[in-house]
Order: sequence, then C-alpha cells, then structure tokens
Amino acid sequence: MLIKLTESLVSQDKDHIANLSLLDTINQDLKSAMLSKDIIVRDTIRMLLSDIKNFEINERVEANDTNISNLINKNVKQRRDSIEQFQKGGREDLVNREQEQLEVILKYLPTQLADDEIKDLVQQAITELVVENMKDMGKLMGFLKPKLEGKADMSVVSKFIKEQLS
Repeated sequence: MLIKLTESLVSQDKDHIANLSLLDTINQDLKSAMLSKDIIVRDTIRMLLSDIKNFEINERVEANDTNISNLINKNVKQRRDSIEQFQKGGREDLVNREQEQLEVILKYLPTQLADDEIKDLVQQAITELVVENMKDMGKLMGFLKPKLEGKADMSVVSKFIKEQLS
C-alpha cells in the first residue's frame, strides 16, 4: 500500500514538473544551483531573473513564456557578441566565462532549427513573396521573424537571406 502511494506521489510530481512555466523552471534551477553551490549557474540565472524582473517593472506586465524567451534570446545575443569581442581582445579568461554562461542560458531556449531547415524556410519565403533583390530583405525578414523567433538566431537567418539574394 505504501509503495503504491509513493508511486502515485512521484507520478503526480512528474506531471507537475512537466507543466511548469519557463519562469518556474528557471527558479527551480536557481534553487538547485544554490544547493549544489554551482556559482556560475547560480549567478547566470540570477542575471536572467534580474532581466525578467526589469522587464516586468518597465512594461508593467507579468512576463509570460514568450516574453521570457525573447529576453533569453537577447541574453544569448549579448553573450555571443561579448565572446566575439573578448576573442578579438585576447581575453580568453572572459571568453571562457561568457561561454559557460551562454551554455546555461541556452538550456532555456527551445531546440534551435538546423542550418538546412533555416535555408529551406528562407528559400520558401523567397519563392512565396517573389523576392528578387536585396531591397526586399526587410519584407522577407518581417515575414520570417514570427515563424523563426526563438527557434533560430536571426543573424544566421539574415546571413542566409543575403547568400540567397546575392
């Protein structure tokens, strides 16, 4: 009887975890990082939560999963830019720290599309919108952004568009 009760509680807990919002998941990971004394994960998640809180204060709304995903994408872009700048400056210590933080943040993004899938979507959009030159790149980006936001790095999408149109 006790075993069945325990199994029931465990399965309920798994269902509960599967239904958590992105913010709840981030908060639980913060608690885990604090308990395991993982400084990099803890500090990175705290920075992310700070950005979420700032968004909520500035916009006067409660952040939903879409808002949080956009903030995560913004953080990913910032980290990648920082890594690039630190590499140019020869600061490997800072490059390593930023890469570790980037790995933590990437955990919260949905799975990213492969380059081939992005190229296919770009080509479909070009055919669908009948785009022939670089003047229509803004129209193409506007068409693709809602479809790819959160699933692909928009700078990569832009690069593929430029390759296709040139």
